[in-house]
Amino acid sequence: MGNIEMLDYEANYCLLCKNARCQKYCPVNTPIPEIIKLYKNGEHEKAAQILFDNNPLSAICGIVCDHKNQCSGNCIRGIKGEPVKFFEIEQYLSGKFLKENTFKKPEKLLDDRVAIIGSGPAGITMAFMLAQKGYRVTIFESKSAIGGVLRYGIPEFRLSKDIVDRLYNHLIDLGVKIRFNTLVGPAITIDKLFTDYTAIFISTGTWNPKTLGLKGETLGHVYYAIDYLKAPENIILGDKVCVIGGGNVAMDAARTAKRAGSKDVKIIYRNGEESLSASDQEIQETIDDGVRFEFYRNTTEITDDGIKVEISEPIFDEEGNTISVNESEAFYECDTVIIAVGQNPRNNIVANNKGFQTDRGLLVVDEHGNTTVPGVYASGDVVTGSRNVVAAVQFAKNVAESIDKYCKSLRQE
Repeated sequence: MGNIEMLDYEANYCLLCKNARCQKYCPVNTPIPEIIKLYKNGEHEKAAQILFDNNPLSAICGIVCDHKNQCSGNCIRGIKGEPVKFFEIEQYLSGKFLKENTFKKPEKLLDDRVAIIGSGPAGITMAFMLAQKGYRVTIFESKSAIGGVLRYGIPEFRLSKDIVDRLYNHLIDLGVKIRFNTLVGPAITIDKLFTDYTAIFISTGTWNPKTLGLKGETLGHVYYAIDYLKAPENIILGDKVCVIGGGNVAMDAARTAKRAGSKDVKIIYRNGEESLSASDQEIQETIDDGVRFEFYRNTTEITDDGIKVEISEPIFDEEGNTISVNESEAFYECDTVIIAVGQNPRNNIVANNKGFQTDRGLLVVDEHGNTTVPGVYASGDVVTGSRNVVAAVQFAKNVAESIDKYCKSLRQE
């Protein structure tokens, strides 16, 4: 079957449930039965507009979301057979929408200006939501292009940067201003922003890698995954690579290393397979790419030639209970070590501006996204820690409503 025929099959396979579990388990409550019904009726543009209005990053979420634990994984059809692959329909409709639709500034712009610090998933979502309401929006981006983790964290083979570029163009069409290579915090302070803006939204993500605190961690052949993935083409890895970690970022780093030509790529993980935090899809695709997993290996030292590990491998009985643990040590020879054990937010804003409450480096906010500084809001990874794209969209949508209410209340005073 061709692509359209396959999409038609998926749409006709859907039961259009009234109490759709797929929609219930979608973090942004995508109206999936309504979208599929419109698709079947040939109303593709209307369906795509609803998808975008509900989630400006729909074209991206259709690709990178953990569908097995959200829409498809909760499909009624999946109980006795294959679930409906709604995400394929979403990819088609939303991708076509970004390619073919034009965006225009609202005819009437509000006087209120909103500053958005960071242009990752939460920042982009916020910019679309507020710009379409008529707010004058400026994004402050510390790098030379928008996207945050979408551009610098998710490899090209998983997410084409063309999609991020299209989002950028549409933001410009809506009148959003973007200041690149601009770090908010030291020179441009929050107080200074308030001289020009009514409200401020912080969505700076988590770009400080967590460290292992091991001897050898600063050697020249050691990289943090979040740094490696920014520009993997600039780094010569060698044939043998060890990736330490078990999340999606570790999988992305390992798969990128394989595509860069490294022949022997291993993921070194301190616990068992069941403890991996990466999605099932990412794990399977990593295995398919030829990456080997080494479980129950706790790295203790990094040397010029590889890594030392302590092995604590449990022995199970027939019922799956641990009856003993085999303990030993091992050495894995490698040319490059990539550390992927999580990220923390940078503290440029907090360190240079007073009044922000934090918890383990993350900004503290209430359920509406209010920080402890009046008029300053936040969401995304800088609040929740490293999460997925759709979680950032979900939170940003709620905060957009809060900012709108806040600005309206000031206009009425």
